[in-house]
Amino acid sequence: MFLKRFGPYFSYLKPVRKQFALGLGFGLISAAASGAGLPFIIKYLVPLVTSEDKPGGMTLILLLSTIPIAFSLRALGGFLNAYFMAYAGMHVLERLRCMVFEKIQFLPVAFFHKNNVGDLMSRVLGDTNQLQTALVKVVNSLVKEPATLISAIGFLVYLTITESESAFMLIALATVPACVLPIRAIGSRILKKARMAQEQAGELNNVLNENLSAVREVRAYNLETREIDRFSAACRKLFTLALKTVKYDKALSPLIEFVSAFALCFALYVAVQKNIQPEVIASILTALYMCYEPIKKLGGVSNTIRKAQASLDRLEYVLHTEDTVPEADKPTSINVVTGKICFNNVTFSYENEVALNQVNVTIQAGQVIALVGPSGAGKTTFANLVPRFYDAIQGSVTLDGVDVRALSKHELRAQIALVSQESLLFSDTIANNIRLSKPNATIDQVKEAARMAHAHDFIEAFEDGYETLVGERGSRLSGGQRQRIAIARAFLKDAPIIILDEPTSALDAESEHNIQAALETLAKGRTVLIIAHRFSTIQHADSIFVFEDGHMIAQGPHRELYQSNELYTSLYDKQAKTAQSDQISFTTTEEPS
Repeated sequence: MFLKRFGPYFSYLKPVRKQFALGLGFGLISAAASGAGLPFIIKYLVPLVTSEDKPGGMTLILLLSTIPIAFSLRALGGFLNAYFMAYAGMHVLERLRCMVFEKIQFLPVAFFHKNNVGDLMSRVLGDTNQLQTALVKVVNSLVKEPATLISAIGFLVYLTITESESAFMLIALATVPACVLPIRAIGSRILKKARMAQEQAGELNNVLNENLSAVREVRAYNLETREIDRFSAACRKLFTLALKTVKYDKALSPLIEFVSAFALCFALYVAVQKNIQPEVIASILTALYMCYEPIKKLGGVSNTIRKAQASLDRLEYVLHTEDTVPEADKPTSINVVTGKICFNNVTFSYENEVALNQVNVTIQAGQVIALVGPSGAGKTTFANLVPRFYDAIQGSVTLDGVDVRALSKHELRAQIALVSQESLLFSDTIANNIRLSKPNATIDQVKEAARMAHAHDFIEAFEDGYETLVGERGSRLSGGQRQRIAIARAFLKDAPIIILDEPTSALDAESEHNIQAALETLAKGRTVLIIAHRFSTIQHADSIFVFEDGHMIAQGPHRELYQSNELYTSLYDKQAKTAQSDQISFTTTEEPS
């Protein structure tokens, strides 16, 4: 069962198979020195050196030297076994984490709507560690502990042959199968509790991630106590589940020792009744101990496998998640993209919620299109279908006459620049954050893009200029500064298609005016989709698409829509009144003297 379930992941041991084999070899040496070496010394060496006619001189020294040799083999073998196994294990852990992380990079956007970040972090960091333990430490134990057991049993069988009165010890060995019963009973409980504990660990990670991502909101709304209570509750639940796992895990060893105690007691009783020599009794008890100790550890292996099985279930959920936006088998290539986009009877839904319903529209190359409508009307979904963040359920989206599903995702997205409403900056320099859209860009090209985005002046004002570190998620910059750096990325990418999700929402009035002028320059000769939440951003649009409940109900220029479409008129007037009210509320008048 173990090999069948975990078998495919043993391939990660191939690059370190030499170290893994050395680890197993040294483990066998340590096992032989423990299982047979120690009982042998007690049986033959101790009586020899304590007898009246004991050897002397160099012979005695040579005989006594077997003790440090045996213990050295046991200790050195154990050390090298642990070292090489750790080497192989860390390699496996690295590859497992990279494999899961790589899979996550290519999963569709919809996957992240159903799975929270904290839980995914727990799978990448915690569950991979459990699987690594199963692949390396378990295999090591499945070789080393049986070798110790076989060595000890072999010595006992040898004694039964050479010491006929010692045959009773084979009866004591008959209790070994009884140890399997608690192992099986406890293992099933550990699997259940381990799965629940790992799910709760993901929930705890999610609570922590949410809190650290909302530092300002927590303090602004005095949520510190609420967050402490929420985190404490998650910790307490994880503590309870983890403690139950530990309870079942640690109960195994005492149960096996309980069975072992009866066997040793029986062996000792018979030995006394038969007047067996003390050194023989000592070697028998040592060998029996060496039999039961591996059984205890193998019981721990069983528990480790159960916990790793729960982790494997969680990892395979990620690894086996189907890509709902698959690559084409034989991708088509477009040499020169002009930017003509067509939606042909497109329908899309999020599970049972229809987001777009039978949309038919053509956007000519070089047009600037504004997408307006109430929240949830389908504007963002419309734009997201172009770079294939999602695929249409019915109909097709084409670029220059080619279905976007026939293009490779990499080539398609290389033709599109995206500026989101809340653009993310990575914890790197300003120059490298702008350079994300064109990694091989020179610093002069980066600076020119920043100038076009009206970001150059504030960047140069920093002590380190373009080498300034922006902090985690751009925390060292203002919202407007972050947005202008994101806009500079779009300038640098120089893509034929641009998607702007309200790019000026975080800017002040002066910066917004400058960006509007820059975007007007950027839009020339390109196809631009502007997801408009504020109507001030659509003044240069060639056409406006109006969405309501997943339907595109109207399209045309502002003047025409304002006169003919009731929804557009209502949205525009409402926002105009809000803008006028804001302007009045922030206007100050000088009091007469």
